[in-house]
Amino acid sequence: MTRPRILCISFSDLRADARVLRQLGVLGEFGDVTTVGYGAAPDGVSEHLEIDRSLPSLPQTLGGVLKLAVRAYGAVDLDAPAVRRALQLVGDRAFDLVVANEARAFPLAMKLAGDAPVLGDLHEWAPEERSHVLSWRLLVSPYMWSVCRRYLPRAAAVTTVNRSIADLYEREFGVRPEVVRNSTRYRESVPSPLDGDRIRLVHSGGAVPGRSIETMIDAVDVSDERFTLDLYLVGAYGSDSYLDRLRDRVERSDRVRIHPPVAPDDLPATLNSYDLGVFILPPRTTNHRLMLPNKLFDFVQARLGLVFSPAVETDALITRYGLGVTTDGFAVDDLVRALEGLTAEQVLEFKAAAHRAAHELSSEHDLDVLRRTVQRVLAEVG
Repeated sequence: MTRPRILCISFSDLRADARVLRQLGVLGEFGDVTTVGYGAAPDGVSEHLEIDRSLPSLPQTLGGVLKLAVRAYGAVDLDAPAVRRALQLVGDRAFDLVVANEARAFPLAMKLAGDAPVLGDLHEWAPEERSHVLSWRLLVSPYMWSVCRRYLPRAAAVTTVNRSIADLYEREFGVRPEVVRNSTRYRESVPSPLDGDRIRLVHSGGAVPGRSIETMIDAVDVSDERFTLDLYLVGAYGSDSYLDRLRDRVERSDRVRIHPPVAPDDLPATLNSYDLGVFILPPRTTNHRLMLPNKLFDFVQARLGLVFSPAVETDALITRYGLGVTTDGFAVDDLVRALEGLTAEQVLEFKAAAHRAAHELSSEHDLDVLRRTVQRVLAEVG
């Protein structure tokens, strides 16, 4: 029997995109998967069509920007350089299912799908993805609203990262996404012991301006001597200037270190030697306010306690499972107060709580949701 042909589109570096990698693992259970995106081929796919990293996935030429400005969105849908290149790479290949990662991939997915169904995975609230950037807010945000209005109702199924964001999509566009969180697979592990009176903080993620990495560095530098901070940072595409500035800043600190990034699947094992995973993110956008990032699940699988800034979804999980503490706010002083109020006994209990919750907060449930969704969509194709 011929296996279904599945196309997965993601304008990301696929080998570094943990959510897409988990998605590909499920898709491979149902068919032969072709990927199109940036970077080298991910493991396990039948074919990979690589887009040059220099090609942006949104219109950035003068003509494209003008089309965005006058809201000629029908002319913009397939105009971005990466989209045009993807059309060339895919050519006349036909598929039984097309998966679009993030709203920006929907026009391309619908074009390539023909009569095949499209499954859309909305990694966050697309209309406000980067609304803290003025040009994005003025030009791209209205376009994302248009994409969602025009394309979401045509999708055979839609998934997103948490219930709060799913509720937004249902309220604004009348589409009820399934929830597939950014959880990672269960790891057999145990919490590491404390190293004397030291409390070892760790943060992993993108070196992106606005992520408050400086806040974490400054808080550790002025907090008491118990605390150290290790940062596993991924540089931004095309520029390491922000990461270079962080390196310069850390050179002046004797308790903060920056390490090279670690592959998503290796992160929990690498992080296990630490005590607390820390993340501070001011709610500049709806996505920040409703965040439920993959690093929370990485920290749990690493058996770490958590110190996070306030956010609707993370607050709920931290409280429900007793995983750690939430700061009062987003400033250096807020983080310092949260840290200095901790005892060694509390840190050990947070790590033990992560160990107890590791099964329930692993990806097995979320991937089952995705499996059922893919199975249903393919069954409807016949």
